[in-house]
Amino acid sequence: MSSIDLESISEATSGAIGAVLSTTILYPLDTCKAKYQAEVRSHGRQKYRNLSDVLWEAVSTGQFVSLYQGLGTKNLQSFIAQFVYFYGYSYFKRVYQVKYGTKSIGTKANLLLAASAGACTAIITQPLDTASSRMQTSAFGRSKGLWAMLTEGSWSEAFDGLGISLLLTSNPAIQYTVFDQLKQKLLDGKLRKAGNGTSPESLSAFSAFLLGAISKSIATVLTYPAIRCKVMIQAADSSDDDTKENKKKPRKTLMGVLDAIWKREGIFGFFKGLQAQILKTVLSSALLLMIKEKIAATTWVLILAIRSYLVVSQGRLKGSVKRLE
Repeated sequence: MSSIDLESISEATSGAIGAVLSTTILYPLDTCKAKYQAEVRSHGRQKYRNLSDVLWEAVSTGQFVSLYQGLGTKNLQSFIAQFVYFYGYSYFKRVYQVKYGTKSIGTKANLLLAASAGACTAIITQPLDTASSRMQTSAFGRSKGLWAMLTEGSWSEAFDGLGISLLLTSNPAIQYTVFDQLKQKLLDGKLRKAGNGTSPESLSAFSAFLLGAISKSIATVLTYPAIRCKVMIQAADSSDDDTKENKKKPRKTLMGVLDAIWKREGIFGFFKGLQAQILKTVLSSALLLMIKEKIAATTWVLILAIRSYLVVSQGRLKGSVKRLE
């Protein structure tokens, strides 16, 4: 296995672990955010006027545990998505560096590499993404299991929102590009101050958290209208009551969602829940990158140790075979 593959696997593993931990920590907030975003005002009325209304509903009905509905699926999706993304991004970046003989990558090239990794990730994990969104937006206490979510409709319905997911590859592309550029400038500044010819191996936890928050904020603001449309397309149908209002659902298509938001909420409806989205995604991404930075070195050492063990074992096996011959 080449050094390129080993380093890519190390990046992917540390990123995936960071994603699972940050997702678990912030999952109740994510559930509240998803249910708030999925609701569209009808006839001037709405169930949730702000994010705290979702939390209060769960608490007042004794369904606080339901804030974690779909956590297993979300963690599975997060782990696979982040592993694929970090592996693809790290691998594409190193291939680019080897091909062009440079250690630095320009902003345009970085965006292209990140978007390519994001597109691969979206296609592979879309069914899990759709299922987890439907679990979160189901009525409290009525969420179905993963298999039921995946099999209750047609196979194509499992890929609801794929087009927007591909469009939203620009979000992590912007985020990680900004993060990498800011990180490099910060480490270069520390190197100049040190003046001893060595570069810091990693950012401090606070620096990684701060850079992660800044980079994700920029990406979120730029792509939020598409984010809300995606949540609405993937949301579970309301089953709270059987009124006519609940039966008249917007079409689960991009044009249907755009039309529903425009007619019922106006231009500001495209930014409903922006504050909640920024809060959740900034904290999640900052935690992810902070955890990734702190465990990357340990992950790399473990992978090298496993590789060395396999090489030694292979050598011993060959030696035993020769003696037998």
